[in-house]
Amino acid sequence: QVQLVESGGGSVQAGGSLRLSCAASGYTYRSYCMGWFRQAPGKGREGVAHIGSDFSTSYADSVKGRFTISRDNVKNTLYLQMHSLIPEDTAMYYCAARESRYCWIGAPFDYWGQGTQVTVSS
Repeated sequence: QVQLVESGGGSVQAGGSLRLSCAASGYTYRSYCMGWFRQAPGKGREGVAHIGSDFSTSYADSVKGRFTISRDNVKNTLYLQMHSLIPEDTAMYYCAARESRYCWIGAPFDYWGQGTQVTVSS
């Protein structure tokens, strides 16, 4: 059974940094595409960053140059390092897994975590 558990969210002032983590279990983590998504109040869910099993990455234009996705295939953990946070980054952030080695912004994902809240104040 696939389980994804996010952590690391919190409240930060604009310009600050946070690192999100996602602990994965119940499947062959290293073979799956992994991604971070977010959903702000009153808005739809959007893909933020994805990483394939080959460590190739893709990012939403809104976070390029500020966010970095990475994965540790020994610890079965996904990370999202966020710098230069702005109020528009405020959202619930979700970790997700896709039953494929490949991924891109817009790809469908199969499994989801419960989310971790990120709040950026101005």
